[in-house]
Amino acid sequence: MRDDIRDYLAEVVRRSRDVLGEDLVGAYAAGSVGLGAYQPGRSDVDVALVAAGPMPDPDKRLLVDRLRHESLPCPARGLELVVYRRDVAASGTSEPGFEVELNTGATMPLRATYDPADRPAADGRFWYALDRGILRQSGLALLGPPAADVFADPPPQALRALLADALRWWLALPTPPGDEPAPGTEDAVLGACRALVRHRDGVWLSKVDAGLRVAADDPDAVLIHAAVEARRGGPPPSGPAARAFQRRMLDRIIAD
Repeated sequence: MRDDIRDYLAEVVRRSRDVLGEDLVGAYAAGSVGLGAYQPGRSDVDVALVAAGPMPDPDKRLLVDRLRHESLPCPARGLELVVYRRDVAASGTSEPGFEVELNTGATMPLRATYDPADRPAADGRFWYALDRGILRQSGLALLGPPAADVFADPPPQALRALLADALRWWLALPTPPGDEPAPGTEDAVLGACRALVRHRDGVWLSKVDAGLRVAADDPDAVLIHAAVEARRGGPPPSGPAARAFQRRMLDRIIAD
């Protein structure tokens, strides 16, 4: 882990503990940091905090004030932080179930949400259960017990439904209709690969690693490799090609 990210995470934990005190029972690096796939200039820093019980509203707002980029500059593209109660983290629920969510960074619009009901449905409600599954497998404990002892996967049928919802969400995003490279399609293609790998192989991988695993025996290997190279600066796939691939991955997940 890069020194600037390590130092930043340590300060996030320190400030969180100042707000939550003994009610902070765990803090975990998630996402690309947890999966060992952090990419400077592209990746976010994802953090999950686990609280002993419900957070009072003043504490939620104080935590946001202490951790927002203007108070604690994030060295990555941004911080995506979610706080869960301990019972929610261990429940395997498909619901968002968070106490507070904060997105903040130099190039990331500030978003602070204090109740899951206020999360716009169009932004997707499936992320949280999927993220908790990634945390269970690969969360890096910054404070508290191992992530595998704290977070639970949703049941298999619920997981399949969540993966399908995620692919439908990606498919609903607008993309240019022509054959020209379309920025963002690389993440759509590789996200579909990651969903298939989790469904088929039972493991969460980074987007690039999942893409390379699927490309080993998939007829769209050229498209997948183009998506991998796009994350390294190459041209992304076209919108129609990405959509066709996503639909095929969705059909495979639904059909099983």
